[in-house]
Amino acid sequence: MTTTRYTVHNGVQLAYHLYGTWKFWQQPLVLIQGVGFDADAWEPVLRRLRRRFRLVVLDNRGVGLSDSPAGWYTVSTMVGDVVAVLDAEQIPVAHVMGVSLGGMVAQELAISHPDRVSRLVLVSTTPGWPFTYPLPAASARLLMMSPVLSRKRALRRKVANMMSRESIRSQPALVGRMSDYLRSLRHHPRTGKQQMAAGATYVGGLRQRRIEAETLVLHGSTDTVADPRNARLLVSQIPSAELVVFPNAGHLLFWEHPERFCDVVTAFLRGSRLDAEADSQSRWSLRTG
Repeated sequence: MTTTRYTVHNGVQLAYHLYGTWKFWQQPLVLIQGVGFDADAWEPVLRRLRRRFRLVVLDNRGVGLSDSPAGWYTVSTMVGDVVAVLDAEQIPVAHVMGVSLGGMVAQELAISHPDRVSRLVLVSTTPGWPFTYPLPAASARLLMMSPVLSRKRALRRKVANMMSRESIRSQPALVGRMSDYLRSLRHHPRTGKQQMAAGATYVGGLRQRRIEAETLVLHGSTDTVADPRNARLLVSQIPSAELVVFPNAGHLLFWEHPERFCDVVTAFLRGSRLDAEADSQSRWSLRTG
């Protein structure tokens, strides 16, 4: 069962979606997406996660059913959006998982509202300035070229940039699904720039050292959107953090390896140690070049 609800933060109406039957013994898990993506971007993992947790899935400001206010967005403002949703549902504390820009929002939530975060999962994200590896060259080139590409070519290159070459080769149906999803997205033309500006101006500094929540950092070894070396930076700064790298996975590792992703996330959120199989399949050294 899925229920869509709304709340308001500083005059902006925010949509969020509740998944599952909300059994009292299931812990709440808040999911926060990245630039330009709405709640439907979690589709590959929703069915598995909703069996194990009470899901609160946000449409970030600017996407989905949420309002698209003018002006620049900041990570701090988006943290306020998440808190408004938690307050609306009377959830005092929850597990929180964010991907890409959503990972910055999630870590900032854990820094500024430590009492609201039980366990934290950071996916394909960065610690923000000044201690961060910048946007990889492949993504920088795509941003520069996109205005002069046809919509079809821009879409094809965007999909290719978000996934690993291995997944593109071995999972052609997945490429089609991602393309269909991107074509279905409807948001204000300014939203992409607003959300990208929020991520580009996020200053994490060394404040991740204040994160009290047990933290799991997940990254694909061939991510060309968020440099994989940022994962090690996060783990080195967060006092109680664990790193799992998915080999031959790109930025959208939860699309490429949904079952493995859910198994690792569930084990962590339930307080279990990752087993030997997880060690052998997912713990790989990041690139250092």
